[in-house]
Amino acid sequence: MMKIGEILIRRQLISQVQLNQAIDLHTSLHMKLGELLMFQGLIQPQNLEEALKEQYWRQNGYWIID
Repeated sequence: MMKIGEILIRRQLISQVQLNQAIDLHTSLHMKLGELLMFQGLIQPQNLEEALKEQYWRQNGYWIID
């Protein structure tokens, strides 16, 4: 399963450095990663929604575009 952070990086919405920083904060703040990235202003709600849809589609075998 592709993780949400990987999807956001592939979509060029965040960098690997930003993801690593968010992961560090994520563990101490006990927030979901996507919510934390929105809180930080790195992504918009629509970006998260689209990435979560992609993650769902990939997980359930519907994703055929790469």
